Amino acid sequence: MKSATVIGSGIIGLTAALKLQEAGYAVTIVAKEKFSETLSSKVGAIWFPFQIEPLHKAHQWAALSYSEYEKDQTNDNGVSFIPFTTVYNAQSNTNWISVLPNGSVRIAKSDELLSEMTQAHISTVPLVEPLHYLPYLFNRFKSNNGTFIKQQIYTLEEASNLNNLVINCSGLGARELCNDNDLKPMRGQILRCAPINLPSYADSTTKGALTYLINRTNDCIIGGTDYENDWNLKVDPTDTKLILNRFSKFNSTKNQPEILEVVVGLRPKRPSVRFELDKTYQNIFHNYGHGGAGFTVAWGCAIELVKLQCS
Repeated sequence: MKSATVIGSGIIGLTAALKLQEAGYAVTIVAKEKFSETLSSKVGAIWFPFQIEPLHKAHQWAALSYSEYEKDQTNDNGVSFIPFTTVYNAQSNTNWISVLPNGSVRIAKSDELLSEMTQAHISTVPLVEPLHYLPYLFNRFKSNNGTFIKQQIYTLEEASNLNNLVINCSGLGARELCNDNDLKPMRGQILRCAPINLPSYADSTTKGALTYLINRTNDCIIGGTDYENDWNLKVDPTDTKLILNRFSKFNSTKNQPEILEVVVGLRPKRPSVRFELDKTYQNIFHNYGHGGAGFTVAWGCAIELVKLQCS
């Protein structure tokens, strides 16, 4: 039987491992932390190609992922499809809406816009709740005879000795593992709040002033920040105030959110996703640097990498 090792247990690593299993590989995941401790466990997470390059590839991966989520809905795995309002302006790149299925996106009517919104799309997109979905994926992996080893890999030479095929899905950890200075953190701070009677939305039209609301089953996420090359993992009270001030623009209820938790995470931002074989270690395939779109493109990346390995 063919075998492969995946480095990393976040959404990128888990989806890669599962698609390799479907293709007949015996798969081992090696990671310095279990999925519940990764960035993937902290995020929203909603289908939205945010801060990822190259766009033409991101859109292809996003379309494949959308279809995978359509097939992967169950009653308890954390996947659902919800209406999502996305604000845009003349400078916005809205090409991503072209990959959505017919009838799943439209221009918002004036009475559907929250206060201070001038124009937006309303689309039906996957909402993925990590605290349900990641354990579901990990259990699928284990039930397919997958092996998980908690271990940090420090060098590419060490990685190359893990298996005949190694998929590097180490996220921000690839900066050190690959000596990749193009990979930088994009700091995100979010507020996990009690449910709020407002539609889910995102406004990314102003750089450095990202704001969004994502309704989930038992809570909602209000965000956020998108500070590049910021390594601070501590909660910043100033950012909490900024997030609440931005949210207040669209908060027609005028009720103050009940904050349950403040969460900080570092997205793996790169000028473009590294999706290629290593030039020195030809048995290592790199799959990292997905910015703020990990859940949006993960399945698509996994599908393509397996296709490349099996062609």
